[in-house]
Amino acid sequence: MQIEFLGAAHEVTGSCHYVSFGNWNFLVDCGMQQGPDMYVNQEIPVEASKIDYVFVTHAHIDHSGLLPLLYNRGFRGKIFCTQATYELCTIMLKDSAHIQEFEAEWRNRKNARSNRDHVEPLYTLADAEGVLPLFEPCGYSLKVDINDDLSVRFTEAGHLLGSSAVELWIRENKEERKLVFSGDLGNGNRPLIRDPEYIEEADYVIIESTYGDKDHKDVPDYAVLLADAVKDTFQRGGNLVIPAFSVGRTQELLYYFRRIKTEHLLPEFEDFEVYIDSPLAIEATSIFHKSVEECFSETAKHLVDAGINPISFPGLKTAVSADESKAINFLKKPVVIISASGMCEAGRIRHHLKHNLWREESTILFVGFQVPGTLGHSLLNGTKEVRLFRETIDVNAKILNLPGISGHADQTHLLKWAEGFKNHPKKFFVVHGDDQICEVFTEHLKRRLSVQAYAPYSGDTFDLLTGEMTRQGNRELAKKKKDSRMYSNVFARLIAAANRLLTVAKKNEGVANKDLAKFADQINALSDKWDITPQKDKSKKYDE
Repeated sequence: MQIEFLGAAHEVTGSCHYVSFGNWNFLVDCGMQQGPDMYVNQEIPVEASKIDYVFVTHAHIDHSGLLPLLYNRGFRGKIFCTQATYELCTIMLKDSAHIQEFEAEWRNRKNARSNRDHVEPLYTLADAEGVLPLFEPCGYSLKVDINDDLSVRFTEAGHLLGSSAVELWIRENKEERKLVFSGDLGNGNRPLIRDPEYIEEADYVIIESTYGDKDHKDVPDYAVLLADAVKDTFQRGGNLVIPAFSVGRTQELLYYFRRIKTEHLLPEFEDFEVYIDSPLAIEATSIFHKSVEECFSETAKHLVDAGINPISFPGLKTAVSADESKAINFLKKPVVIISASGMCEAGRIRHHLKHNLWREESTILFVGFQVPGTLGHSLLNGTKEVRLFRETIDVNAKILNLPGISGHADQTHLLKWAEGFKNHPKKFFVVHGDDQICEVFTEHLKRRLSVQAYAPYSGDTFDLLTGEMTRQGNRELAKKKKDSRMYSNVFARLIAAANRLLTVAKKNEGVANKDLAKFADQINALSDKWDITPQKDKSKKYDE
């Protein structure tokens, strides 16, 4: 019975944790790295075909984004999450696959001009569509028996629509341990979704630490701050461009813009227009409408009950096609543009930055955490020029950061959530934070709660019966920044397929002999077809 930490260990993104006990193997989250690696992440220690389950805390790509790759490599187990997380993953994973394919196509056009190797996308739309039937949505607060040795319950985390902390009970040789994974925790008092719920018992707690070293400032009235930003920008004749995550942050912004309209906070520009330029954000908004009863806060529910759509208003426009997106940059009047991605690493936002960064009259407004190494982080930290679409763009626009508008709990709220455990857990494992922040929050947990706490590195492995480390992982710093575009190792895909075939063959023990013989013949025929071992030249004489 052991846990190995793989991703988001002394880093913020790429969450992935591997647990094995008895004959079972499962993952909690399978996320994509966003921005450069600081440490060299370890691979999942077993073939994908040997993983039985994945439990997903929420739909953000840094927690779910490698599920199609896992499928590509042979995973055919079950994926458990909340209903809203499943619904969001149905659009987000396909959108991610589209980005992988588009960027691989772009890279191959570039490689063809310089005679470089062809690259394959990390995964394809077929992989994303293939993994979706493996999802098994669960309701909040219901304890579900996965098998005789494993049970799960999803508890509201208050970070994103459908986000959850995951409670897991694992049993081996009459021993039981309860693990709680916080996922990403919210601060509470969000305009649309519910507050995080507290959990009272755990043996081991795996807790995020994104803002584990600081507190957010007193929560301002974001509608007023947004109105000020619109007024300032429009008076200068420019556009207000907001890079925002398509899921969660975009919908919150719509809530505040509706307030600006209904409360007449911007009398000088009553008829201003807001463009959502993200097909993913448009689809996600429809999922928000379907999740009122299970996920919405009481405030948002009251609005719905009163016949008020909390995230719609006059002047809200959408751009679905590429032509509609391009047309926004040729409008003759100032507008608000909300576009993805939130860290400016991909998507349509890069086109809007190209058209607005050089304009002194425009404003780029950030409303979320920017991972170091991303374009968004560079802009927030004062870079004077950027490269977009092989062009150097001067940064003349006003760069603003809306303070405190974060989907992550700050230090005080993280500690408060940790204090909710009444049975004194054996150990807290601190993950999902920058290198030093993980260590800072670990020390806060030790002092404040008088508990054992440790910030694992990728590859660190612990025995869940004793709580002791059984293997020290990797402390090696990445030697160079990794390209944010990830591409598939096709040979690795081949080996993964072969490993899956071996796993399937072992599961067929006991099947009728004639069927096993047929299966063996099919494998041998396939092997003969692809065996490229040099054959002896039959024309050569060997009697010399």
